[in-house]
Amino acid sequence: MLDFSRQYQQVREEILTAIEQVCDSQHFVLGQQVQQFEAAAARFCDVAHGIGCASGTDALWLAMAAAEVGSGDAVLTSPFTFFSTVSSILRVEARPILADIDPKTYNLDPVRVAATLKNLPADARVRAVLPVHLYGQCADWDQFTQLQQEFGILLIEDAAQAFGATWNDRPAGSLGDLAAFSFYPTKNLSAYGDAGLLTTRSDRFADRARILRAHGMRERYFHEEIGWNSRLDTIQAAVLLVKLRYVEGWNRARQERAKIYDQLFTQQGLVDAGPYPERGVVLPSVDPRGTHVFHQYVIRVPRRDALRAFLVERGIGSEVYYPVPLHLQQCFASLGYREGSFPESERAAKEVLALPMFPELTEEEQERVVTAIAEFLS
Repeated sequence: MLDFSRQYQQVREEILTAIEQVCDSQHFVLGQQVQQFEAAAARFCDVAHGIGCASGTDALWLAMAAAEVGSGDAVLTSPFTFFSTVSSILRVEARPILADIDPKTYNLDPVRVAATLKNLPADARVRAVLPVHLYGQCADWDQFTQLQQEFGILLIEDAAQAFGATWNDRPAGSLGDLAAFSFYPTKNLSAYGDAGLLTTRSDRFADRARILRAHGMRERYFHEEIGWNSRLDTIQAAVLLVKLRYVEGWNRARQERAKIYDQLFTQQGLVDAGPYPERGVVLPSVDPRGTHVFHQYVIRVPRRDALRAFLVERGIGSEVYYPVPLHLQQCFASLGYREGSFPESERAAKEVLALPMFPELTEEEQERVVTAIAEFLS
């Protein structure tokens, strides 16, 4: 699925020099490289503020906590996403409400969100909608902006997989009131461990996020409220500063490899129009209003689990993001949903398959992947 060593060789000397500078400074927590990365990332995302934190999960929590989403509030999001999208809502003591996905993009469907909002009881108190930019493609922000105007809600981006993606030429991280990024080692922009970032245009939200990530302190040992320890390590910031200079090129390389996959599947005559697979492969759907950065290249196929086992036998990596929608996870049983609640998410969970995708992937390797899938489907 990934070969980190190829990218590391490209930036090795710069990375080692950056880490050595942090070690020489002995400022390992919130050192100057943290402020430098926050400023550079904010410029990249075209926002006033970037606040580094310990992980993408913490960035989601900080975004909601900074906006004072909490007990008695509800937040509407997708069931087809990583665990932390919903767990972070519960962490601020708010109530998660779910709506189904668009079967083409796998992103939260604004039409279903609108229907859900209109059918909720008057006392539901939905404070925010949390769309996920899944697999590297922004959710339909035109429609979510209309919902914000109609219902007076906050819009918070789960942009964990979408650093560098755009919507109508605006970067992910600048679309909503707040946004959360992850720099987990598998991400398009990746740290050498856990790291995250909150972005916002709001001075008030940014100020509160900075306090909350450091035990509720503005001044050392003077605690204004109960915060958390979620500071970005200086070494991780130094690594991210180096990689930030390359991420646009790496994203373009991912887009080029996605086109090659599209061409190879088409040449093999394997493509189903979709959105659901019948005999062949449904390729990723790219909305022309946005820029997809292909954190993952995800196809839909019949007999997905059998295909995955077939690829394993041939030494070809793949992954399922995600095999169990969140409303069917045991830990979220108290939300009150059951099988059949979100049929699009449930069907996608049985059909999606992520293929090897990273900037240094070779065309020969991609041909091997597609040839194996063609062999299986035949």
